[in-house]
Amino acid sequence: MKRAIALAVVVAVVSHVAVIMAAPHVLMRGAMKRISRDDTGINMWRHAPRVSEESRRVVRPSPDLAYSACVYDLSSGPIRVTASAWDDYMSVSAFAANSDNFFVINDRQAPQGVDFVLVLEGEEPPADAAMVVASPSTTGIILQRRIAPTEERFALADAARKNDICAPI
Repeated sequence: MKRAIALAVVVAVVSHVAVIMAAPHVLMRGAMKRISRDDTGINMWRHAPRVSEESRRVVRPSPDLAYSACVYDLSSGPIRVTASAWDDYMSVSAFAANSDNFFVINDRQAPQGVDFVLVLEGEEPPADAAMVVASPSTTGIILQRRIAPTEERFALADAARKNDICAPI
């Protein structure tokens, strides 16, 4: 009887740890598939429409923000990421395949806009890259947010982000 209880406890602990370790990877894989539209949109910005009460691609999205996302894959080499300057709040965040946020930059740190090269950790960056960001995983998501609380501001944000880059070098 004691052996059965001990075995049950060991199985429960191992199962719990396995679920906790796997959950971020599984959730990010699902998010990357949805954002990239089943892998047809890797290494390119996807610009979301204006958020409404029906929006649910991002958990509880803010109606005051214009969102763009890029699912990245560094298996073929580095990618260049840009976000045009914005006269109000703007940020670019990078998330690894396990959902860890490993990089964030905002309009205060980059008033002229964002421009960096994303490389896999340990890989050699291009010699001409002004800013280099190292990703701990081959795949992940880059999220861009611009404050755009009105239809007019959203239209301006939409125009600004049309020239943004998330593409292989």
